[in-house]
Amino acid sequence: MASCNKVRFVIVPGNGAGDVHRANWYGWLFRKLCDAGMECCLENMPDPITARESVWLPFMEKELRCDENTVIVGHSSGAEAAMRYAESHKVYSIVLVSACVTDLGDPNEAASGYYNRPWDWESIKGNVKVIAQFGSTDDSFIPWSEQQQVVEGLSSKLFEFSDKGHFMNSQFPQLLKYLLSLAEKKSDS
Repeated sequence: MASCNKVRFVIVPGNGAGDVHRANWYGWLFRKLCDAGMECCLENMPDPITARESVWLPFMEKELRCDENTVIVGHSSGAEAAMRYAESHKVYSIVLVSACVTDLGDPNEAASGYYNRPWDWESIKGNVKVIAQFGSTDDSFIPWSEQQQVVEGLSSKLFEFSDKGHFMNSQFPQLLKYLLSLAEKKSDS
């Protein structure tokens, strides 16, 4: 298989994750993708509490090297980072988990900078070949109406759940299955 057809995964966590290899499903997914022979990147993010766009997006470009062969898997604040990154950068795919469109009245979220202007849905769709979204109607942090606005704005492939909350579990087999199918689809192209 040609290297240009090989997908590379970058997991961008939510804010406040601490050691990302031990937080939520991030380390589990990283190990499973690596075990499957996939190239995967999972790093502790700079500015992990506020997750400022002005810090995270340059880190995603320069350190995590997100490019046209990258699948950005973003959870919560990481989903917003993935969307903002894709407004001005070409990537193969963004896979959003618990995405939202506003700061929900939270001062720390407002300070991140992701929500201070309208979302450029058309630029995101123009820069990304595959957009998928995982959301749960019982998410205690992100109202379902926010998640639906992302679906409507991006016409994303939605994986809807009613019992996953904010996806803070230690494993996420549904996401793994989808990512492996995405890698197979890219390698066939």
